[in-house]
Amino acid sequence: VQLQASGGGLVQAGGSLRLFCAASGSTSRINIMGWYRQTPGKQREFVAIVNRSGTSSYADSVKGRFTISRDVANNTVALQMDSLKPEDTALYYCRVLTSLGNIYWGQGTLVTVSS
Repeated sequence: VQLQASGGGLVQAGGSLRLFCAASGSTSRINIMGWYRQTPGKQREFVAIVNRSGTSSYADSVKGRFTISRDVANNTVALQMDSLKPEDTALYYCRVLTSLGNIYWGQGTLVTVSS
């Protein structure tokens, strides 16, 4: 599975960005799609995930501000980020988990929120 992420950028606090990730290759086995983020010196952390049924889960830090959505037919996942805060600044990674238990990561897309 190959993942191509896009949509990062620079935004002022309170603004919005939408991240997008498209999967290709052996996509029929993709079970869960999601987003993680990482800042320098810190471990990569969970942001949001969604399964094939559309059930989603969010980190407490983004609940009520971020919305994850998925197009199963087209193997894409998006992350709508609203009310952004400077602490949301990070490299955001798309990740998928397949039914075989394999994990694939996309390249990071940088989100910078200025105060």
